[in-house]
Amino acid sequence: MFKIFYSRIMKKIVIALMCTILATGAAMAQEKFTFGPKIGVDYTHYWGENVEHGGHLNYQAGVFMEYRFTSKFSIAPEVVFAAQGGKYDFKRNIEGIDVELKETDHVNYINVPVMLKYYVAPALSIDFGPQVGFNVYSKNTIEGKVEKLKEKETTDMKKYTKTVDFGLGLGLTYNITEEVFIQARYTMGLTKVFNVDDDSKNGNGQIAIGFRF
Repeated sequence: MFKIFYSRIMKKIVIALMCTILATGAAMAQEKFTFGPKIGVDYTHYWGENVEHGGHLNYQAGVFMEYRFTSKFSIAPEVVFAAQGGKYDFKRNIEGIDVELKETDHVNYINVPVMLKYYVAPALSIDFGPQVGFNVYSKNTIEGKVEKLKEKETTDMKKYTKTVDFGLGLGLTYNITEEVFIQARYTMGLTKVFNVDDDSKNGNGQIAIGFRF
């Protein structure tokens, strides 16, 4: 009788311990691994030798994952759509008339940054890592106004744009709450944007907000 009672008690203890271990493991996994959406505003431009383009405001949107190795280190890959490119103003003489023109490059990517994060404080991390971008579409727009007539010309630049872009990113992430964070990052392109004789490389300053699950 005692053996049966003892056996039943031990089974209940073992089951309770297993449930506790599983619950603790799930909680720990939940603490270590997070994911969610992010969206932000970008200031994109070109940099390189003899590059005359200025920058303009763009946007990004996508998802991120973060795995926390320790209280200090984590890795955070992302997949984001980013509208990039540059613009500049110039003048052209058309039939004896100086016309002010605005040229804008729209070079858009699916970017995959992989950021190594070092937490200098519980809510603040320094982020650094490589990024690879895959060109989605590229076009060039030139706008000008002659007297009262406004003209706009758009050119498809897909065949002149390299398919893959590589860069390095450096920035900060601040966790406002456990679920909400803001980021500031600059990503410097390391490879040329175009196939033609042009030294333009991407530059992208970002401010983003994200939500963790």
